Amino acid sequence: MSLFEVSAESSELVVRSPTSPTTYVRFFDWSRVDDHEIAFGVECVADGMHARLDSVSLSVWDRAGDLTEFLDGLAKDFRGWKEDRSWVTSRLALTAAFHSGGHVQLSWLLRRGTFAEDAWECSVTTTLEAGEQMSKLASDVRSFLHQG
Repeated sequence: MSLFEVSAESSELVVRSPTSPTTYVRFFDWSRVDDHEIAFGVECVADGMHARLDSVSLSVWDRAGDLTEFLDGLAKDFRGWKEDRSWVTSRLALTAAFHSGGHVQLSWLLRRGTFAEDAWECSVTTTLEAGEQMSKLASDVRSFLHQG
């Protein structure tokens, strides 16, 4: 089973942990809103849990910066770092922690609503090797987000 499944036909990317293949994060339904904004869906699945956002938008004006730049930075620092690193938007966040043995723990957080009564948050963690697997993830996310 591959860690990253990219399907050109359906425009999706699936990120799995090698140690827990039933836990994954899936990016799907990419679309361009305008020249400066894209939208896509994100789904997190783990043992007995399933959360989905049908529309997450990213624009060139997001304070968080480009997710691909964040992942490229993690891949370049394959020898490690001390404190957690985070990339955050209003609906999607990613926190990376370097662990012994050259592994990176990625915690993917989905948010729906902030102050609404039906607001919720969900977090799924995937673990990848700091070197080649992180580089492959950065490349695959770049291909997904910058298509079209």
